[in-house]
Amino acid sequence: MRHVIALDVGGTGMKAALVGADGELLHQARRPTGRERGPDAVVENILDFAAELRAHGIRTHGEAASAAGVAVPGIVDEAGGVAAYAANLGWRDVPLRALLAERLGGVPVALGHDVRTGGLAEGRVGAGRGADRFLFVPLGTGIAGAIGIAGRVESGAHGFAGEIGHVVVRPGGAECPCGQRGCLERYASASAVSRAWAGASGAADADAADCARAVVSGDERAVRVWQDAVDALADGLVTALTLLDPRMLIIGGGLAEAGETLFTPLREAVRRRVTFQKLPSLVPAALGDTAGCLGAGLLAWDLIKTTDLAEVTT
Repeated sequence: MRHVIALDVGGTGMKAALVGADGELLHQARRPTGRERGPDAVVENILDFAAELRAHGIRTHGEAASAAGVAVPGIVDEAGGVAAYAANLGWRDVPLRALLAERLGGVPVALGHDVRTGGLAEGRVGAGRGADRFLFVPLGTGIAGAIGIAGRVESGAHGFAGEIGHVVVRPGGAECPCGQRGCLERYASASAVSRAWAGASGAADADAADCARAVVSGDERAVRVWQDAVDALADGLVTALTLLDPRMLIIGGGLAEAGETLFTPLREAVRRRVTFQKLPSLVPAALGDTAGCLGAGLLAWDLIKTTDLAEVTT
């Protein structure tokens, strides 16, 4: 059975799959990145994991994978196949595509940014299926975005498209590691809500999920913390929809697990801010933590289709 290898590399763990031509997950596996042993060890773990997946495919499906796709965090040179920078993995200019192609016997390899890759999956097979224009925004430790256009995701001229987390929503506000002040992710990410609620509640280990539960129970301190985050997020989203005019806003990540505790006030906050703009649908992501892996598989299949088409035309 023809299949591809899909890898989603995170800060602490890796998710992987063998993906069939119809998008079916034929095999799934997980393992730690091993970042505590340094950046070179992470790269070797990825290569070993990919090699094991290739061997499993041969044993189980009678042939090696036809291609591979890998999603990684940080700054990614997708065209060059280079993981340019990832702070949480200690990477600088890792030629990951070439290294994987060599370990996998020369098959074509696609390299993608983790959020854009997850957005590709949400757009094609998840919450955004059928939408010609969408913005995917996962709310996790930070905030990023993926701009979906007609079945693909825009990476920008330099690979930075979609970085909505660094739109300034509170000028002169909290300092951000990017060097600006008042960035969206300092107010509306899951980690930002966790910090704010820990301060408001006096519980040092409180997190965003605890805040959401306290909101449901009617805790006024939690309601204030939550509304501050919702207002900041709405400001950022309205800026994005003014620029991009998406048909759909897809919200994912840890904070979206609060469900309607987030989506009901967020829809209302966005609606209040819209003037001449068309109000897009605002929906939760559908694929959860499988989005990156599914998206990596889609990248690999796209690569095969491009290669097959080139062979036919020549």
